[in-house]
Amino acid sequence: MKAIRLLLVTVLCARLPQIALGAEPSPTVSLESLSPGLANKIVVSAVAECTKRGYKVSAAVVGRDGNLLAFLRNPLSGPHTILVSQKKAYSASTLQARTSQMQSRPDLSFAPGILLIVGGVPISVAGKFYGGVAVAGAEPAIDEKCAEAGVAAVQETLEFAQ
Repeated sequence: MKAIRLLLVTVLCARLPQIALGAEPSPTVSLESLSPGLANKIVVSAVAECTKRGYKVSAAVVGRDGNLLAFLRNPLSGPHTILVSQKKAYSASTLQARTSQMQSRPDLSFAPGILLIVGGVPISVAGKFYGGVAVAGAEPAIDEKCAEAGVAAVQETLEFAQ
């Protein structure tokens, strides 16, 4: 009889967190990703904004996992802008913060793939995080403004998708 009570108490204690929450937790996690069309719209808008300002740039969008979703380069931009835009977007995505806010964190400069140069912006709309966008080839503050323009171009679409 003691063994049965002990077994019952053990099972009850193991299930207590699930009982308290009211349901068994899901064994999977759902993530939302930008569609290829929306990711493309972000880079097109970002490059167009910088072109309007007189700069030749590259723009990259990465997903929340840091993988490249879309890329666009003005043919007259420097070849270095290809990797710089991708690394800034990766940094904004994996750190979930603007690269301009991370410049005071020298410890992050040793993290693989991180580039702490102004111009990377996270893509976060209506409380959901989607990834990062970055621009390279203009002055750093302009890079950031152009990346912001890319996010602004899809913000309404993402808000209404909720």
